[in-house]
Amino acid sequence: QVQLVESGGDLVHPGGSLTLSCAVSERIKLIEALAWFRQTPGNEREFVAQINRDGNADYGSSVLGRFIIFRHDAENKMTLEMNRLVPEDTGVYYCNAVLEAAWGRGTQVTVSS
Repeated sequence: QVQLVESGGDLVHPGGSLTLSCAVSERIKLIEALAWFRQTPGNEREFVAQINRDGNADYGSSVLGRFIIFRHDAENKMTLEMNRLVPEDTGVYYCNAVLEAAWGRGTQVTVSS
């Protein structure tokens, strides 16, 4: 079972930047697709971004142009670079190994002045 551990969540001001990291227990090269989701209380998890083994990436419409997802195969981790943050980006961010249906426990991001 793939294990995922998120880190990097913090309190940031609107307009700021933050990078989240997801440590992966398995050789990341064996995982076809990795993704980030986020969730706020009372809402369903929202798709943020996905990156496939071939490097192709996809983004949710609300983050397109502001967030960048990376795979770091040599370090067995995935990162999410978040720029021009807005309060609506607030939430718990989860790492997901798509085909393995594995989830991390999440890391809290709060965007507030």
